[in-house]
Amino acid sequence: MTFRTVTFNMQNGQPWEETVPDKAQINLERTVDFLNEQEADVIFLQEVEQGFDGGLQLDPPPNYTFLKKHIKGYDSVFAYPVANASEIPFGLGLAIFSKSKLRDFQRINLPAPDVEFEFSGALRKPSQRLLISSATVIQGREIHLLNAHLQAFFMIESSSADHPAQRNAVEAALRAQTGPAILAGDMNCVPEEGLLEQFQRAGFQTAQNREVTWRRQPYVLDHLFYNPPLRLESCAVIPTTASDHHAVRADFSFV
Repeated sequence: MTFRTVTFNMQNGQPWEETVPDKAQINLERTVDFLNEQEADVIFLQEVEQGFDGGLQLDPPPNYTFLKKHIKGYDSVFAYPVANASEIPFGLGLAIFSKSKLRDFQRINLPAPDVEFEFSGALRKPSQRLLISSATVIQGREIHLLNAHLQAFFMIESSSADHPAQRNAVEAALRAQTGPAILAGDMNCVPEEGLLEQFQRAGFQTAQNREVTWRRQPYVLDHLFYNPPLRLESCAVIPTTASDHHAVRADFSFV
């Protein structure tokens, strides 16, 4: 018997429009329709909310509130990262949706690197990123669900190999797992940064690393990592215009 997982960077509900990729109007209905089509037992979402200059974070989070209302039959958790006064107006915030009850919610703040970069004519500092986790029971087995969104160092002319604190914190969380666990998320790492090898040494392998998951550059940024108590039965990258990312869907069974 299998269960289905999906990870999706939803770009705060902004669909992909080829001619105006940064100016398309938010369409959360398209996001909801796409997610409901996947018939997943667990959904991991990144960039749930819109970031704002100055670090404003809307409370209650409007996109997450909309998703909770329209993705029926799921328990869910959500968290913003630590606010950053020099935030750039991209997506932020993580959510996990599960058909089985979630418990033991935790958040781990992932430290921001001490670097600066220019955006819209101003110097900015990167935000702290976030790892969230919850436990649930699927088919009578407890499983830990982790969701992360790491800094895209390649976009600020740097590398996580030079600033490894975020990925090291995620690795520590992986090494702490004592039973079945899945880490999902937008890892924002290119091959030469060595993230996959690092997590594999911690006992987690990715469900797929061949098919591109981002429309803007030919990178595999989005992953579902799993450990030995789980068996990967199938995996597919699901193309969509509901975001500038495609989703990754994988079916697992318990060993």
